[in-house]
Amino acid sequence: MKTTDTLVADIYSLMSSKEVPEGVDAEEAIEKFGENIKELMRKEFTEKREDKRTLRMSNIGRDDRYLWHRVNGSTGETIQPHTYIKFMYGHVIEELLLCLTKLAGHTVTDEQKQCEVEGITGSMDCKIDGVVTDVKSTSSFGFKKFKDRSLAIDDPFGYIDQIKGYAHSEGAREFGWLAMDKQNGHLTYLKYDLDNENDPMYEFYSSCIVERIKHVKQLVAEPTPPLRFCHDLLEDGKSGNLKLAAGCGYCPFKHTCYPDLRGFVYSTGVRWLAKVAKEPNVPEIGGKDDDF
Repeated sequence: MKTTDTLVADIYSLMSSKEVPEGVDAEEAIEKFGENIKELMRKEFTEKREDKRTLRMSNIGRDDRYLWHRVNGSTGETIQPHTYIKFMYGHVIEELLLCLTKLAGHTVTDEQKQCEVEGITGSMDCKIDGVVTDVKSTSSFGFKKFKDRSLAIDDPFGYIDQIKGYAHSEGAREFGWLAMDKQNGHLTYLKYDLDNENDPMYEFYSSCIVERIKHVKQLVAEPTPPLRFCHDLLEDGKSGNLKLAAGCGYCPFKHTCYPDLRGFVYSTGVRWLAKVAKEPNVPEIGGKDDDF
């Protein structure tokens, strides 16, 4: 029986040799990939998008203030068309990785299985070789956190609480991510184990998911958002300016939290300034829904 410990090496070997292991039905895996892509496109263009005000397993790990605004219908930024394309592209990559996993001789089960914890529901990506697994397409920057196992201490999108919910629903103690750097095709598999107290990252990922869910359900029922902001403002060099942390920069409610927020376009991307003591010598975004 293969395990996730050799998953990446086995996929790389498959890509180099094009030799499918004995006993693997390549045609069945390819057919399943095609059917999943068709279903993805049907869902995208024939079904309504989910209600963003709903607590789901996929968002339960997000910051408290973000969740309050989301569930209570605060006005956020409009999602741009290219962002929807990026989401779709990510789903296509995920289906590709599952197909390669099967062709490399590993077992994929429980695809899109419905899970529930304390009334919060969601659907897991799958189990690979029996391990509850999320499949992620990432930027090169994001990929590093899966590669060096530091996701536990820098998880702005709540991936850990999301997958812990799936694992808890299944009575599982270990879980992992098959991640791909979508810019260059590198793969890695990150696994955490709730029974491995010797893991240097254990203290950062071992909190109780049931308590987290109870806490979130209570906070979103409050009449006002949490006073504490999700992230502290950061000094922008020696300019005296204060910028948003990355987690706030991607948040659709950043203008709600910081009404005077200004965005400046640098070669490395947009820098959001909550305090401008010295005017940057770069173009400024004209409106909160600019296409950046």
